[in-house]
Amino acid sequence: MMRHATAFVASHAVTRAGDARVTLTGELDHTTAPQVREAVAACMAERPKSLRLDLNGVGFCDCSGLSVLLETRLSVLLAGADLVVAGIGAQLARLISLIGAGDILAEGRVSADSILARSE
Repeated sequence: MMRHATAFVASHAVTRAGDARVTLTGELDHTTAPQVREAVAACMAERPKSLRLDLNGVGFCDCSGLSVLLETRLSVLLAGADLVVAGIGAQLARLISLIGAGDILAEGRVSADSILARSE
C-alpha cells in the first residue's frame, strides 16, 4: 500500500504566560524528525512552564518519529517543564503499544514534579 506524502510542518510558539506549543502536521519519520527537535529546542530555550505537543495532524509515524517523541518527553521533563500530549492517532497509538510505551507516551499532562519525585 502506497502512502501519499503530506508536507510536514512543525510549528512552535511560546506565550507570555510561559506555555509552549509544538504542532506537528504530516508524516513524522527519519527525514522530518530533525524539524521536531529544532521546534522543541526553540521552545525550551525560552524556559516554558509547560509544552503542549499537538499530534492531531500526524498521519504517519515511523520508529524514528517515535524516537524523537520520546526524546522530546525526556528533554521537556528534565528541563522541569510539564508535558501535555494531545492527538495521538490510531497508527501512532499502535506503534506506542507495540513497544510497550503506553505509560510513557500517552495523551494528557505529565508533570515534571511527579517524574522527579519518583526518582528520589
